[in-house]
Amino acid sequence: MHSTRESQDGELPTSVSVDGLGTFYICFSVFWTLVLIGGMLFLHLNRRMPMLRIRGLSLSFGAVILLHMYWIAVQLGYIYGPLMAPGVEFWIMGIWLPFGIALFHASNSRFLYVAEMQKRFIGDDMISDRRPSSKNKSLIQKWRSLDYTTKMLALVCGGMGFQLFLTLFMFVVSRKFHESFGIPGTEVHGTPVEKKAAASIGWEWWPSVFWQCFWAWIVAPIILWRARGLHDTLGWRVQTIGCCLAGLHATPMWLIGLYVPGMAAVNKYWIPPQWIAVSIMLLEIFTIFLPCWEVIKHQSLRQETLESIARWEARNKGNPDGSISTDRSSSYVSWKKPRRKQGTSISSSSNNSVLTMDALEHTLIQNPGPLQMFSALKDFSGENIAFLRRIAEWRLKFYAVKGIDRKMSVMSEKNVPTSPTQQVDIRASFEEALRIYIDFVSSRGAEFQVNLSSTDCKKLAGIFEHAARIVYGDVQTPDPATPFETPGWRADDNPVASVRYWGEIPEEFNGDVFDDAEMSIKYLVLTNTWPKYVKARRSMDSVESLEANSTSV
Repeated sequence: MHSTRESQDGELPTSVSVDGLGTFYICFSVFWTLVLIGGMLFLHLNRRMPMLRIRGLSLSFGAVILLHMYWIAVQLGYIYGPLMAPGVEFWIMGIWLPFGIALFHASNSRFLYVAEMQKRFIGDDMISDRRPSSKNKSLIQKWRSLDYTTKMLALVCGGMGFQLFLTLFMFVVSRKFHESFGIPGTEVHGTPVEKKAAASIGWEWWPSVFWQCFWAWIVAPIILWRARGLHDTLGWRVQTIGCCLAGLHATPMWLIGLYVPGMAAVNKYWIPPQWIAVSIMLLEIFTIFLPCWEVIKHQSLRQETLESIARWEARNKGNPDGSISTDRSSSYVSWKKPRRKQGTSISSSSNNSVLTMDALEHTLIQNPGPLQMFSALKDFSGENIAFLRRIAEWRLKFYAVKGIDRKMSVMSEKNVPTSPTQQVDIRASFEEALRIYIDFVSSRGAEFQVNLSSTDCKKLAGIFEHAARIVYGDVQTPDPATPFETPGWRADDNPVASVRYWGEIPEEFNGDVFDDAEMSIKYLVLTNTWPKYVKARRSMDSVESLEANSTSV
């Protein structure tokens, strides 16, 4: 591609160039492709990890595949470039490169979106403010109701469609790629080598690299500026910085290689598009292998946490042989038993005692604010802490303070005479639990779903999903003019209070309905966010201690 090695009389070579350099390009392309496939396979196998689920791997993989196809074509351009028609080169560069950049932008822009949306979990007021859905929505309302991924894909697909139209239009009107039709004055003249060289430059090629230049020089700096105060633990900010810096040189060096005569000697061995290929390779490193490294670090930290927990529990149980079990299932089951809360301080406790469920539960009860801030602004998992806090508030409000037995079910409400106040409490309890389900569990309503097992999700869906559809749409959506004609729905003036459920409460509902889900998320926090939080707090305490000592000296 863009390679114009001459033969005698200005004719193009009739065979590929498989010399020493060509052999190196082939071997390197095969090697890097296999390494890249290995990295993508590693991420795919670990795709259920929270730190990868939030990234949207499908978009990243789509972008990397398209960009790598272009990268391979460029790397092998030294070998077969003189034999390839300019029109084929034009379509490869006009489709694979901008389409790959578009998908990469859709994937990487999730960083800013997730960071902004996670801020909602910082405040104390985490009550849902959804309104019941209506079928009679305007186009703007329908657009706003779409989730971020759908919106971004719609915009990206629109941009890709425009790029496809632009590429087709310029291919048709330019006679550089075909002499039989096109706008007069766009044709090229001279020997075959001169024609190919002239067809490989010009305004027709500029839109192909515009999107790469636009992202590296404008979009990425804007994202970084808007997220300047965020320092996440997932490597997302580092990835954006690395990809931005890696792409700055690509388009300028491509233009220099094409239009500066002094670069002709370099172009014989390093064709101009290879400057873009360098940027793509660095982008692949930051997009695929940086997350791989973060996954390995997380697995190591998680294993350290499990071993610390096992040592702590073995010592508390007085294990005579000191044997340690770090099996996840055994640790998880042991935490489901009732346990006494112990006062635990991060700064004063040993590593073994801090990395335990007791320490986490103590923090959630006594001072959850800093942990909530860390999980939302740095770990992008604020929904987990918010979910635990909402459950604790719900349980305290309806069961602990009022002395209502948590095992009391709706069946007992039906069979045993109760006071009207207690019936109202049960209904209010269900409505509050329904909001928790919709905010954090439901695939239809939760912006950030908590990572529950399919068993827990099905259990909660069996209790709440029907009511959620009635209240928030999809089932018997009421006419706003006659809301009382639809069972299970009631409208008030207050948009929050209007979300009420007056239908039948499932018999399975009781005060223990969230217990399994709560313990599952606690385990997730303990093995994911909590060790990072402890490490960050210790680092902060160490810095403050050093500053205090230096000041006193």
